[in-house]
Amino acid sequence: MSELPAGVERRAFDGVERLATRGEPVYGEPTDGEWRAWNPNRSKLGAMLELGMETDLAGGETVLYLGAASGTTVSHVADFAGPTYAVEFAARPVRDLLEAAESRDRLFPLLKDARKPETYAHVVESDADVIVQDVATRGQARVALENRRFLADDGRLLLAVKARSEDVTREPSAVFEDVREELSAGYEIVETRGLEEYHADHLGIVARPR
Repeated sequence: MSELPAGVERRAFDGVERLATRGEPVYGEPTDGEWRAWNPNRSKLGAMLELGMETDLAGGETVLYLGAASGTTVSHVADFAGPTYAVEFAARPVRDLLEAAESRDRLFPLLKDARKPETYAHVVESDADVIVQDVATRGQARVALENRRFLADDGRLLLAVKARSEDVTREPSAVFEDVREELSAGYEIVETRGLEEYHADHLGIVARPR
């Protein structure tokens, strides 16, 4: 089991030990004082941490988060990371994301398309420590490759691959193999693990830039 980042702890909520971060609640999650439970069933990164994947997250990192949606996961990330750039394409969830950012001065919402990193390159810091990617679109490996420009040479990609977003007609295992192969053009894959315990037809990938 890998170590949790500084700022993430296992704490008891209603007698059940769960991951938690300090921050204002966002999605109705249980709280205990300033601590809020991190639900792995609603968070791919939370699932990766629960499953003990070697994310190399330590706390305080500069993060580019692709596919931030309404802020469920990225709000937890901003609770323990450094500057956290949250890219989301759809306007409706960005309204919720902006609300989550009100109490988090390290969280920077961006209404942008993760498939077009040139549209936010003037805002996002270069040499980010981590890219977290959770996008529901075809071409998920291509998104990761296009955004590699922001990642430090010793940085990490934490990618949740959604098989059904790539091709609903194919077996997820075949989709995952294709994504891994395409990703290898710009990344060295360090670890992969199925997230079925929390998310059907998803694969967690930890990779570093080549």
